[in-house]
Amino acid sequence: MTCGEITEEMNIREVIEKHPEVTAVFAKYNMGCIGCIAASFEKIKDIAVVHGVDVKQFVKELNEVMAK
Repeated sequence: MTCGEITEEMNIREVIEKHPEVTAVFAKYNMGCIGCIAASFEKIKDIAVVHGVDVKQFVKELNEVMAK
């Protein structure tokens, strides 16, 4: 299942459910949001900002892993 390109405005849980392979990118940045309740309503940009990660780079990595 694919949702097209991942964007910073997408919901975390939706991205993880549609593309479980991207969990490796979340783990790389020590983001334990996979099982977090906040993942149901937070966006990709929100989690990147909270963890001090460059949003554009994070989204780029998510899309690179998804494209493999």
